[in-house]
Amino acid sequence: DETEFRNFIVWLEDQKIRHYKIEDRGNLRNIHSDDWPKSFEKYMKDVNCPFKIHERQETVDWLLGLAVRLEYGDNADKYKDSTPDGAKNTDNTAKSAEPLINLDVNNPDFKAGVMALANLLQIQRHDDYLVMLKAIRILVQERLTQDAIAKAGQAKEGLPVALEKHILGFDTGDAVLNEAAQILRLLHIEELRELQTKINEAIVAVQAIIADPKTDHRLGKVGR
Repeated sequence: DETEFRNFIVWLEDQKIRHYKIEDRGNLRNIHSDDWPKSFEKYMKDVNCPFKIHERQETVDWLLGLAVRLEYGDNADKYKDSTPDGAKNTDNTAKSAEPLINLDVNNPDFKAGVMALANLLQIQRHDDYLVMLKAIRILVQERLTQDAIAKAGQAKEGLPVALEKHILGFDTGDAVLNEAAQILRLLHIEELRELQTKINEAIVAVQAIIADPKTDHRLGKVGR
């Protein structure tokens, strides 16, 4: 609404920004004047707003940012130790669990840093830089930690697999795609086997804790 927008600008200048002296705010306060757009354009230049008069959303954001900065500057001692209401009840564990939550993803330095890391680690680019940073974090955790490097250094000997002996169950119409699908299915089966092994190990560990002390699951019997 045009009237509300003009009132909003006047309120910001009167209450927070206060760039003009009171006696110089007359043209800006005359919101029903046909010349108000010119007065507003002059005001934007006077406060060094980098946006044009037709860029309403950007101008509003910028003026609000200026108002907040001036408000803080006038009351620095009051605000410097303040904590956002939403964060007062958040414990330290929750904060450390998601360290990316307060990052300014629109900061040019942040974008440049993420892009440099992504290029270095050969990670696919994404429009959302925060998504790219999370991908970098996952890669570092899974590939570049000491445990991951040690595990990767362990030689694994495998047996050759004849793909033609494994039935895919469907046909993509392309021999190359069929072969890729067979490989993915075999890899998936291998992952399921590893998961089942871990589940079995967990079951055995739990049984060892809760079983009768006389029980020896290795012997397959209970008793002395």
